Amino acid sequence: QVQLVESGGGLVQAGGSLRLSCAASGSIFSINAMGWYRQAPGKQRELVAGITSGGTTNYGDSVKGRFTISRDNAKNTVYLEMNSLKPGDTGVYYCNLVGRGGTPFRPVRDYWGQGTQVTVSA
Repeated sequence: QVQLVESGGGLVQAGGSLRLSCAASGSIFSINAMGWYRQAPGKQRELVAGITSGGTTNYGDSVKGRFTISRDNAKNTVYLEMNSLKPGDTGVYYCNLVGRGGTPFRPVRDYWGQGTQVTVSA
């Protein structure tokens, strides 16, 4: 069983900053990548940022230049530094892990956290 625990969400004014953290625990055999997705009311879940075990990063177009994803492999933790926040960044932010749980014989799959609310006021 793989568990993802997010922290760091909250309410911030436009132009402000927040830092999200996500710690993975449990029976983890291997991690291919970790990342963040978000879902605003009435919209589909979208990629915010991702990072592979080798450190390659990928960002959604709307956050490039404002958000930075980083990872501590030793702690199985991923961070999202969010700067110059806009009201359009409001939503529930979900941590994602792509990897194998338990043994090398299990398939690679997605694991999700419970989500943390980020609200940016105008």
